[in-house]
Amino acid sequence: MRVGIGYDVHPLVPGRRLVLGGVEIQFDRGLSGYSDADVLTHAIMDALLGAAGLRDIGSRFPTEDPKYKDISSLVLLDEVSKLLKAEGFRVGNVDAVVVAQQPKISPFIEDMRGNISRTLGVNLEQVMVKATTTDGLGLAGRGEGIAAYAVALVEEG
Repeated sequence: MRVGIGYDVHPLVPGRRLVLGGVEIQFDRGLSGYSDADVLTHAIMDALLGAAGLRDIGSRFPTEDPKYKDISSLVLLDEVSKLLKAEGFRVGNVDAVVVAQQPKISPFIEDMRGNISRTLGVNLEQVMVKATTTDGLGLAGRGEGIAAYAVALVEEG
């Protein structure tokens, strides 16, 4: 068994969609980034890649490559899943937390878990997503951005 950790953060800006775990959430701002800026899925990908010793999403999906412009992070997660399988790994579980003062994330968690588990080809029980605020502290607390942390366990074979 191998464990990896992932983290991502993006600023909130007007004129962008807010996508977390592949779920579009109606909000007055979205996350700025080269792809869809889905911090939850990005953190999960980094945790999985790290656990397997396969570097990180920046090395796998560079922003210099135009094919990743505005791409769905679930498409990238599917590529990570295929890479893990090709390297002889299977996902044991993923545990992630989204850090945002607003909007409320909890109504969307089950849809996020479903998207992630389907994309990884694992049972829903193997994917946990939680949400928290920072009680007004830091960039998330001030509404400047959204962050996500993830831990993943992969198994060889």
